[in-house]
Amino acid sequence: MKQINTLILMILLVGTGYSQEISYSGNYELASRFSPDKIRKMVFSTRVDPHWMKNSDRFWYEYETSEGRNWYVVDPSRKTKTPLFDRDKLAAEITKVVKDPYDGQHLKLNNLKFLEDENAIRFEVESSTEMVMKKDWAEIKEKNSNAKDSLEKKTFFFRYTIGNQQLVEMLDAEKDPKRLSWANIAPDSSRVLFVRNHNLYMMDKANFLKAVKDEKDSTIVEIQLTTNGEENYSYTYDGRGDDNVEAEKSKDDRKPVRVLWNKAGNEFVMTRTDQRTVKDLWVIHNTRDPRPTLETYKYAMPGEKEQPKTDLLHYSFESKEMRQLPIATFKDQTVGVWSEDYPISSRDDDFRPSFWLGDEDEVYFSITSRDLKRVDVCRWNLASNTKEVVIEERSNTYIDFIEPKLIKNGEELIWWSERDGWGHFYLYGKDGTLKRQLTSGPFHTAGVERVDERNGRLFFAANGREKGEDPYYEHLYSVSLSGGAISLLNPGDFNHQMSVNDNANFVVNTYSRVNTTPVSVLLDRNGNKVMELETADLSQLFAAGFQFPEPFKFKADDGITDLYGVMYKPFDFDSTRKYPLVQYVYPGPQTEAVDKSFSANMDRTDRLAQFGFVVVTLGNRGGHPSRSKWYHNYGYGDLRDYGLADKKAAVDQLADRFDFIDRSKVGIHGHSGGGFMSTAAMLVYPDVFKVAVSSAGNHENNIYNRWWSEKHHGVKEEISAKGDTTFVYQIEKNPDLAANLKGHLMLSTGDVDNNVHPAGTIRMAEALIKAGKRFEFVILPGQRHGYGSMREYFFWKMGDYFTRHLLGDNTPPPVDMIEMQRDKPKDN
Repeated sequence: MKQINTLILMILLVGTGYSQEISYSGNYELASRFSPDKIRKMVFSTRVDPHWMKNSDRFWYEYETSEGRNWYVVDPSRKTKTPLFDRDKLAAEITKVVKDPYDGQHLKLNNLKFLEDENAIRFEVESSTEMVMKKDWAEIKEKNSNAKDSLEKKTFFFRYTIGNQQLVEMLDAEKDPKRLSWANIAPDSSRVLFVRNHNLYMMDKANFLKAVKDEKDSTIVEIQLTTNGEENYSYTYDGRGDDNVEAEKSKDDRKPVRVLWNKAGNEFVMTRTDQRTVKDLWVIHNTRDPRPTLETYKYAMPGEKEQPKTDLLHYSFESKEMRQLPIATFKDQTVGVWSEDYPISSRDDDFRPSFWLGDEDEVYFSITSRDLKRVDVCRWNLASNTKEVVIEERSNTYIDFIEPKLIKNGEELIWWSERDGWGHFYLYGKDGTLKRQLTSGPFHTAGVERVDERNGRLFFAANGREKGEDPYYEHLYSVSLSGGAISLLNPGDFNHQMSVNDNANFVVNTYSRVNTTPVSVLLDRNGNKVMELETADLSQLFAAGFQFPEPFKFKADDGITDLYGVMYKPFDFDSTRKYPLVQYVYPGPQTEAVDKSFSANMDRTDRLAQFGFVVVTLGNRGGHPSRSKWYHNYGYGDLRDYGLADKKAAVDQLADRFDFIDRSKVGIHGHSGGGFMSTAAMLVYPDVFKVAVSSAGNHENNIYNRWWSEKHHGVKEEISAKGDTTFVYQIEKNPDLAANLKGHLMLSTGDVDNNVHPAGTIRMAEALIKAGKRFEFVILPGQRHGYGSMREYFFWKMGDYFTRHLLGDNTPPPVDMIEMQRDKPKDN
């Protein structure tokens, strides 16, 4: 009604000789219809996620629609898809045991797995019965005997035999060993590794079984393997997330250790990082009860002298010796140890040991220089106790790489490189001799899907090879390891998601675009369709008024480079009306915020448009690694401004192309790198971008983490006449341009963001205040980088801001966020 009255008033004013800018009310009702909670009730499974079996080419999967969940077994050889069980009959049998009522349509089975013979399955069902999980009644009483953490829903364990459809409760299942989070179990299960008080410890299987029953059992025998561990030079990985109070309470607890085993399980390798000289950073948990608490963590910033140092260690249980391997190559180098791939059929295994890449006498790893322009693919020879450099990669910008694949019992390896300007595969001999380039041409290979050594073929994902398609659409290809033509296995102008089984006989392929419903099919190794599997059920989404967005293409600011975007319109779109344009941005360079497949994550795109905007997401030069290296490295050395000209070019071209876009009302929003970019756009092009909502932005990349900032902007390595090496980092920052602000800017941050520190946003605010600028500053208490439980609140704050400053809706919204609150159950 308000919108109609506003239009009538504008008509009357025009009729009497007055001219006034037309304003509209924000459509809060339509935006509320597509909240994340409501989307979860309208969109269910969107792809088939296969669980491949070990003893055959069969697989099973779970798929949910508006009719409930179903479980299927597919036999590709027989081209059959059958229900894993009769869900109504199974629900009735479960009800008899658990005593809670179940029906087939609402059946929920947890941790479903096929047993070894593949003729039976095991699963868990959680009942409504609460049971006491702690035997220490003194501890329960001290905490509060009614405390929720002393109770847990009882879990029932079942075995279901497929052939005779017999369900049996597994009464002894709870006695089976569980892999505790701190336990790194040897391949033969004979010993378990963990860290206590920064040092490496071991216990045998018998003592581990005691720990499974009761971690505080005083009879557990632990064997200490090292004595030189200390805080910030520990054998565990020092992460973030605990405040100082929590860290003190848990300091004596067992903690996990990452090691890679040999096949015999009597040796392992690991990395250990020395962070003792790295400077501290802090966030304050202002909302902790009863007092605010401090969280201290190590955080290396770009250009700083104090950087972490990583050791490569080898341990033998026979010699009982921990050796630090001498691999120093570059100053402030990064070391990565590679692991052997898991078979895809092992995804449901309770226990999957991690093996080092290489045979019993060799371990493959990488050494990368701090400026990322030099990468050595190395092998440590345990027999000769020497480092062997297999491949040297060099570049004038940063080098990206992926883990190599060993084939022919380690005699050859497949290596991925962008050395010719595109990401391609190369075949090397064990001695480092290049045998041949396996793929070539102006397209990007994205990764190895499977190596079929028996038939001598490499199966890989790639994009940009098919003419006339969006170059980001991925497809599955294969090529002979002997070289030759590349075969396309899943044609079609869609983005494809693939799962290839271990034998490379069959592929589950799900394909869609942002404007199509996802479809899953089964293909054979040659790309022939074996059978249809599923089509996603979007019926309820369409019933609510959903409409697909529209992909588009435009030119970058250079007038040459093709860029790609997606346009999201209000579902009540009126082609005769002028709409403000809002860009949702993320600059990369590790990705672009542009969906290529159908997505149910609609908050910053589809849902934001419903207020009454045309929302677009679009790429920019330097924004994505899945094109040429030139494209990806375009912003190298200009990390603040490199993508902005293309964002401006999009405004001009879209406004010229579509009469319904109002070029005088342009907004921009982004989170993290997008928060940084959206503010930069307001300051570099203040006459184009009029309103920005910038959340969790790294506005000063000189205080963001070293790895991202130095990689994508560049750091200069300088060597003095004396041979001393230093690193120089200089970058332009958003606060430098604060005086340029003309439009409306909302800044926000979580106060305990330990990724992009709140200091970046606070410094931006300080610069704006000193420049005498009006802006809005929103702090979200107790929130990390992703805003967690306050994401919905922030969405409505963003909607208010854009509605007021782009639509001209100056009616103050009510204090209560009605659309957010009305769907929440009210407490008594």
